Amino acid sequence: MHMAGERSTRHAHFNLNYHLVFMPKYRRHSFYGPTRERLMEIFTATCAERDWLIRGMEVMPDHVHLFVSCPPKWSPSDIAKILKGVSARLLLQEFPELKRRGHLWTNAYYVGSAGNISADVIQRYIEKQRKGQVDDDGT
Repeated sequence: MHMAGERSTRHAHFNLNYHLVFMPKYRRHSFYGPTRERLMEIFTATCAERDWLIRGMEVMPDHVHLFVSCPPKWSPSDIAKILKGVSARLLLQEFPELKRRGHLWTNAYYVGSAGNISADVIQRYIEKQRKGQVDDDGT
């Protein structure tokens, strides 16, 4: 019996969804325009290569929300480490102006887990983030 949101590998049926939040070092406003677009491309490609399904993504100038479904062999800490590592390496190569700041990401991150009931709630929350950010800035 398949439940909504359930996925499978050769050996497991699963519904593991993680809400991840990353922040650039010193909470700088690093992600807008081309850097924002490229970061989204990098996350999309990195997830696709590993069979991680992006259920929601919002890149704000000073933080990133990702909602991903991943097979059980991947720990949340590995998912965060890979996403931050790949994106930092590529963005720092492609956007030299980010290099002046040293490291791209803080060492910290937030991760929350969600089954199918709260998956919709988290997706709506992520989608509302950009609207809230624009309103908060008074723009």
